[in-house]
Amino acid sequence: MQEITERLFQMQDIKYKEFHQRLIPNIEPDSVIGVRMPALRAYAKELVKAGKAEAFFKEVPHRYYDEKTLHGIMIGLVSKTPGEALKLIDEFLPYVDNWATCDSMPPKILKKDLKLLRRTIIPWLDSDDTYRVRFAVVAMLQFLLEDEFMASDLERLAAIKTDEYYINMAIAWYYSFALIKQYDETIGIFERKTLDKWMHNKSIQKAVESYRITKDKKDYLRTLRIK
Repeated sequence: MQEITERLFQMQDIKYKEFHQRLIPNIEPDSVIGVRMPALRAYAKELVKAGKAEAFFKEVPHRYYDEKTLHGIMIGLVSKTPGEALKLIDEFLPYVDNWATCDSMPPKILKKDLKLLRRTIIPWLDSDDTYRVRFAVVAMLQFLLEDEFMASDLERLAAIKTDEYYINMAIAWYYSFALIKQYDETIGIFERKTLDKWMHNKSIQKAVESYRITKDKKDYLRTLRIK
């Protein structure tokens, strides 16, 4: 699929490349071509329309970050059912090595069967693979904090003990959204100080930065910070 790589380089934005390299410091700088997300999404649609998705999916492991993110975007475009999307995601996750590709993946079609999504991704929280766990947390944040929300999810994530920054950051992000969407169910986690200091304070920090939480709640959350 050399033509795809060549096309990505034609869309390269050097300033964006330099900026994006700093956002994903755990991968080799030279693996970032530097294609902006709108261009990647447009190209993904072009490739799917041309019937090239299946062949591209077989090209793993991809060399470049931009190719991996393109792959993740295309999963959402080709999948006709949540089950198909989850199968393709499951097959691709072993090749995901950065948070940006991971977070670009959860496709909207997963909303069509939230029970299937829950049955599939909750076991992934026990994985030894950083980005499989992160994907599960991000998908929970995006899809399981409203209609399919379960209070037990709050305790389930609190039970994850890891030094992996990209997992911990995703969990803090989840709790900040839980405070926005399920405040009454979530606040007890912080009143009881269930989380470790970093996770506790980072979750509160991200929550109080949101315009979707009232001033009174923000003021109260600030009093719960662990010093």
